[in-house]
Amino acid sequence: MIRRKATAPRITKNLIGLTTLLLMSMGGKAFAQPSECMSLTATGNPEYPPFLWQSESGHHLEGAVSHLLQRLSEKIHVPISMKYVGPWSRSQQEVRSGRVDLMAGAFYTSERADYMEYFSPAMLFTKSVVWQANDHKFPYHQREDLVGRWGVTVINNSFGQTFDEYARDNLNLLKVASLDQAFNMLIAGRADYVLYERGPGAAYADHLGLAEKVVAMEPAISSEGLFLAISKQSPCNTEAFKTILATALSELVEDGAPQQAMLNGMMDWANTKR
Repeated sequence: MIRRKATAPRITKNLIGLTTLLLMSMGGKAFAQPSECMSLTATGNPEYPPFLWQSESGHHLEGAVSHLLQRLSEKIHVPISMKYVGPWSRSQQEVRSGRVDLMAGAFYTSERADYMEYFSPAMLFTKSVVWQANDHKFPYHQREDLVGRWGVTVINNSFGQTFDEYARDNLNLLKVASLDQAFNMLIAGRADYVLYERGPGAAYADHLGLAEKVVAMEPAISSEGLFLAISKQSPCNTEAFKTILATALSELVEDGAPQQAMLNGMMDWANTKR
């Protein structure tokens, strides 16, 4: 997977980055366990393989992002528990309230930045696409081809700030509770298209037995970074601890840990009995 820098200038001030001064001030103690934060909880989108999905036990999240956060946990010497708290919309509510500390994998939007702070760089990247039913496709070459048609996506899903604003102003989008429901509406002819990420969409289509019935169209509507973020209401949201997290995450990205995490997540999903 190709990594790239998040370049949108308007989000820079909302990303928790690193400076030489901060790194020097750590004096080799960057990953000492902070007394104010002995453990962390994290959640994310449970319909997002190979990035994340609900464990067989039903209580935790597994996948590439979970593997990466395990590496992060080991690096900062603070346990991070990947919790399943419900659908994607509920995950966002739990982080907003501070009942869960970390959002493990989210696109940047100004609305989300109101209740959580993003860490830079992005952990991983993914493309969002237009999904159509194989037996009733329509010509699609650009986002304007969606105007006047009926689409469906998952509640509180985002495709990045730019496309979200375009969709709000120009598209007819119905929002449903799950990707399962969205794909079944598409197959039944109750929607013209589904908006969702390519990799997770393909994984779920295969899981639902719909791989031959739906198709991801080109070009992608967006390509966005998946960021780690911390709730503004979390008791662990202190400047000292955020610097520790930012430092450790940056080093993991530089070491190629996200690519290895993706390989592990893909193997785990392929071996999962469903």
